[in-house]
Amino acid sequence: MTRATHDPSARRPRGPEDVWVDGPDGRFWGSFGAAGLLVAHDDAVLLQLRAEWSHFGGTWGIPGGARKSGETAEQAALREADEEAGVPPESVRVLDELVFDLGYWSYTTVLARVGERFTPIVGDAESLRLDWVDIAAVDALPLHPSFAASWPELRRRLG
Repeated sequence: MTRATHDPSARRPRGPEDVWVDGPDGRFWGSFGAAGLLVAHDDAVLLQLRAEWSHFGGTWGIPGGARKSGETAEQAALREADEEAGVPPESVRVLDELVFDLGYWSYTTVLARVGERFTPIVGDAESLRLDWVDIAAVDALPLHPSFAASWPELRRRLG
């Protein structure tokens, strides 16, 4: 595993998209939906250990967050991954998307690869750690429930 560097003072401003959306299937973050980036290099993926105070804190997932008005899922995933983890957008090759759509809210996981492994940077208070994790070791981690549910399909799509 490769550990991230950390800037404990990092904090991002909130926007109108940063609200809870309630519906018949539960409560979800982001008035325009949300997106995250699952980035791989060779046989490892970049994962985020969520801060204890956050939704499903203490679990591992991917950098992501609320989409802004007019923003595509790919744009949102790349922006959020850059803000939260220092993922260099110019180095990312997008491969695919997996969409979880409830009608009133959706989450898109953007799958991507990078040619060179970079050192992630904890860019805000939502992350405790960022690590490159061997794909074979992901199942052994305490995963965010939604990421855990989609992981088998995401893993398959990564090849």
